[in-house]
Amino acid sequence: MKKLALALAATVVMTAPAMAADVEAGKAKSVMCAACHGANGVSAIPMYPNLAGQKEAYIAKQLKDFKSGTRKDPVMGSMAMPLTDADVANLAAYYASLK
Repeated sequence: MKKLALALAATVVMTAPAMAADVEAGKAKSVMCAACHGANGVSAIPMYPNLAGQKEAYIAKQLKDFKSGTRKDPVMGSMAMPLTDADVANLAAYYASLK
């Protein structure tokens, strides 16, 4: 039983997304996002999505997909291109922390 519990715990840890992020660094980096997505992640323009309160893993995936070209959008592709992995994690953590 003990081995089963350890194996289950290891599986959970290995499948959980590894995001060691800095919310404050994400907030500082989010200045470039504010024009379209709002200062607090709530867009005043209907065609741009709200980012506040989105799941951290979802935001990170979308930014990585824009950066890699898997998801295509000329504006977001160019915005995501210079982001480092740490920037992506920090932005995702920041927007996920907002309500």
